[in-house]
Amino acid sequence: MIILGHDQSGSNAPSLIEAVRSWRGQLPAGESLALVPTMGALHEGHLSLVRAAREECDQVALTIFVNPTQFAPGEDLSEYPRTLKKDLEKARKAGVDLVWLGQAELLYPPGFSTEVIVPELSERLCGLSRPHHFGGVCIVVLKLFNIFQPTHAYFGEKDLQQVTIIERMTRDLNLPLEIVSRPLVREPDGLAMSSRNVRLSDEERVTALSLSTVLGQIVSSHAAGEMNVEKLLKDARSLLPAEVSLEYLEILDRSSLQPLQDLSESQDAVTCLAARVGEVRLIDNMALVHPQ
Repeated sequence: MIILGHDQSGSNAPSLIEAVRSWRGQLPAGESLALVPTMGALHEGHLSLVRAAREECDQVALTIFVNPTQFAPGEDLSEYPRTLKKDLEKARKAGVDLVWLGQAELLYPPGFSTEVIVPELSERLCGLSRPHHFGGVCIVVLKLFNIFQPTHAYFGEKDLQQVTIIERMTRDLNLPLEIVSRPLVREPDGLAMSSRNVRLSDEERVTALSLSTVLGQIVSSHAAGEMNVEKLLKDARSLLPAEVSLEYLEILDRSSLQPLQDLSESQDAVTCLAARVGEVRLIDNMALVHPQ
């Protein structure tokens, strides 16, 4: 496994961007290249993306970069878990061909001012409380696409809004790659896997389990025949303990992320939430299964 950016120092060290392009240029013509962008603190959700990429593509590149532009002042940039040694070992065991360790000063040099915004999709749900977040996501993802020139890029559906925005950006800008989204991965107890889960105390983790319980209640009630969105959401909210600070709980159209007022069997619907448990912000979602 090639590691670019690890232990590099000195003014004569090759540019990380040039090094990637050199590696990319040496790949056999016609080989597919999968890119798996991450912020590190790798868990089974990330590794499931790597395994899918390994199975479906010839080469797999993984990036580790805690991107500062997607954190607003006062958010948890400094507290975001950093476990590089463990991450590299997990990447190696999963069969990654190249790991790229991004550097903020390289990606955002002095004078950098370009913005990439996908309006509407970025302005609701998580975008309401984090207005700069998805702009930061889009610019770093677009830069990584330009640097690596992948044929495929893999993202997890836990960050469903993020995946949808990246899909739209890729389509709108005619980028020559395929966005591959893979299902959310859960802990054995049902908690959606997240690098932030390690910040939960034992008591907070028990409280956090209510998030998947609430979503599961919506899914099961709808599968049993309940079609009234307002009732589904009201009943679900009543199940949340007082220790959960709910940011949003909605039932949405999967492709547009627009809230649904009524449900029909022809719709591809999903229920999503964001909430804080203690100081930790968590998100989760589940697809609705239509009544048989």
